[in-house]
Amino acid sequence: MPAVFTNVATVLLGGLLGLFLREKIKRELATTVVDALGLATIVIGIASSLATKNPLCLIVSLALGTLIGALLKLDERIEATGEFLGSKLLSKNERFGKFAEGFAAACVIFCVGPMTVVGSLQAGIDGNYDVIFAKSALDFVSSTIFAAAMGVGVPFAALFVLVFQGGLTLLSGLLAPYLTEEVVAEFSAAGGAILIGLGINILEISGKKLKIADMTPAIFFPIVFLPTYHWLSSFT
Repeated sequence: MPAVFTNVATVLLGGLLGLFLREKIKRELATTVVDALGLATIVIGIASSLATKNPLCLIVSLALGTLIGALLKLDERIEATGEFLGSKLLSKNERFGKFAEGFAAACVIFCVGPMTVVGSLQAGIDGNYDVIFAKSALDFVSSTIFAAAMGVGVPFAALFVLVFQGGLTLLSGLLAPYLTEEVVAEFSAAGGAILIGLGINILEISGKKLKIADMTPAIFFPIVFLPTYHWLSSFT
């Protein structure tokens, strides 16, 4: 867990630094940076989604994952949390940005990808923290930039990193047999598709706002889908 706490700290500190810088930069510059981040997010998402070797897995994972997320009202709950913080804690100060958008963006960016899975498994099973420490350095830079552009929701994503990455580390012994290279690839592909949607939201190029938080359960479905798929394929 030391590596997880380090990662949490880097996200939090980077986010706080970004909020400080946000107060120092002009609104027009912040908007330009957000546009750049939107483009970068789409590019990263495309690269990650191309990792899929089983398009059916990607389709089913996104469909069922989004269905569950919608039933759990994940997007609505995050929006409600953002509204609460905005009205009660942040006094509706626009300089803090939109909590829900920054939080959702940061959660996906920091927790979706092979470095999160592989690093957490290595930390939990072998006590090897190299990957997580490398990820922590990258997350520090990312959280600073994202918080400067998108606001207070970004440092709050440190809580999600603690729960998600900490859970993977603590349960690494149980999860390792199921998180094969194939599963991790599809995990990344589903995350990549979500990142593309996130980039679309950031750039506001869609006629409606995509409910990214509702889609996040999709990243877990390859763990169930692939063994089931291979089992059914054995009968053909």
